[in-house]
Amino acid sequence: MKGRHLNQAKSVENPTGVVRKTLSYNNEAMLCHFLLKQGAKIPLHNHRATQIGYIVKGKAKFLAEKPEDQFEAAAGDSYVFSPYVKHGTIALEETEYVEVFVPARDEYKDF
Repeated sequence: MKGRHLNQAKSVENPTGVVRKTLSYNNEAMLCHFLLKQGAKIPLHNHRATQIGYIVKGKAKFLAEKPEDQFEAAAGDSYVFSPYVKHGTIALEETEYVEVFVPARDEYKDF
C-alpha cells in the first residue's frame, strides 16, 4: 500500500492556483486532495480514468464542452466524470475537494 497523511504529502501546483496532493494509490485506484485558490482554472481536458469527487469546502464551477453539461458544486456535493469526458474547473471561491481516479493516473504518482 502506498499512502500519505495530508500533512506529509507533496504539494504540486499545476496549473497556477491549483495544488494537488496524492494521498494513496495502487495500480487500480488513486486518492488525491486538491486546494484551489479563488479564480483558479483547470482547463478542459480528458483522461482514461473515471473521476469521482467530493467538495470539502468552497464552491466550483465544472466546465464541459456543452454549456448545458456545466454545473456548480459546493461543500457537501459529489460528482463523477466518465472516462474521456472533457471537463475543467473554475474555483468560484477557495475550494477544497478530494477525488478518486480509477485507474490510477500515472502522472500523479509522486511517491
